[in-house]
Amino acid sequence: MFLNVLAQTSENTNQGGFDLTSLLLPVLLGLFIIMMFRKQKKTQKTVQEQRTQMVPGTEVMTQFGLFGTIVSVDQEENKAVLELSPGNTATIHLQALTKVVTTTPVEEETETVVPDDASSLTGETPRTETADAARDDAAAQEETAEETLERLNRENKKDN
Repeated sequence: MFLNVLAQTSENTNQGGFDLTSLLLPVLLGLFIIMMFRKQKKTQKTVQEQRTQMVPGTEVMTQFGLFGTIVSVDQEENKAVLELSPGNTATIHLQALTKVVTTTPVEEETETVVPDDASSLTGETPRTETADAARDDAAAQEETAEETLERLNRENKKDN
C-alpha cells in the first residue's frame, strides 16, 4: 500500500507539478533540530546558573538524595566536598549536585477567630460556647419546669 502511494506521488512530481508533501519531511526535520538545540541551550543555562550558586556554605541536594553544605569546590577535578553532618564529609562529583536548597522563612500563622453567628456584622459581642453553657447551667438550677418551657418558647420565637 505504501508503495502505491509513493508511486502516485512520484508520478505527480515527474509531470512538473509542485508537491507539498515532499516539503513536509525536511520542514519537520528542521523543526525537530531547532527544538532540540533550544532545549539543550536552556539546560546548559540552568546548569551554569546552579554552578555559580554552588559556593562554600551553600546547602545543596545530590542526585541520590543526600543533603549537605558545600565545604570546598575543585573545578579542575570536578569535585566538591560536602558536610553531611557536623564532622562528617563526603567528596562527590560536581555533576551529582542537582539542586541548591533554599530555605524560605516560615511565617507564623495567626489564628483568626471566626464567629459561628452574625454577631460580628451587627456589632454585638460574640458569644462563646463556654459562657453560654455556664449561663444555661445557672439558669437551669434556679428555674422551674414551667419557667424553662416558657424560656425555650421565647427563644424559639426569636429564632423564627
